[in-house]
Amino acid sequence: MTGADSSRIPWWRAAAIVVALGLIAVAYAMYPILNPPGNPAPPATATSGPNGPITRAMATGPLAAFVVKPQRPPVADLAFADGDGKPLKLSDWRGKVTLVNLWATWCAPCRKEMPALAALQSKLGGPDFEVLAISIDRKGAVASAAFLDEAKATALKLYVDPSSKALGALQAIGLPASVLIDRDGREIGRLLGPAEWNAPEAEQLIRAAIAEGAEKSKNAL
Repeated sequence: MTGADSSRIPWWRAAAIVVALGLIAVAYAMYPILNPPGNPAPPATATSGPNGPITRAMATGPLAAFVVKPQRPPVADLAFADGDGKPLKLSDWRGKVTLVNLWATWCAPCRKEMPALAALQSKLGGPDFEVLAISIDRKGAVASAAFLDEAKATALKLYVDPSSKALGALQAIGLPASVLIDRDGREIGRLLGPAEWNAPEAEQLIRAAIAEGAEKSKNAL
């Protein structure tokens, strides 16, 4: 083999270089199309539901652990009962924003959280919003009612699920667990553990969820 032959690049290596250069050129040409300068990508921390203004930025302060769902999944149609034993389903509240809170009498963080939930219900509860505090305590309605009295949370209506099936249906890994649900029965987001639900940040979040439905009704007219 001559010196000239030994310095020649094999044909397959030359072909690979040409293909690689071609791919780089295509990617360079497509970049302005896929990423136009006037349309920057939204920040990863700001997600919103399909209807409106709920964003990750609202999960701040006492609600820093609140997890906003970018794509709102439908919530299971929970079955439970009121204090008189009347069977109820979560779908009975369709058309109203709800904050479903799962708790039990033996849960110390639940006892601490209850007055704040009651304050939230007193302030914002009405035709557009309700706190659904559902006891999953196996002791039933009597013990749960006494708990609400002791915790000074009588502004909350008594709902019970002694079967504790709601815990699995909501995929909650502990208590307390709170899930914010929009008027269409979809999960806006959730918070596992106690929270100051009477804080200004919580009020802002709930009012934003209520406003979504009001804006939707206005646009439908």
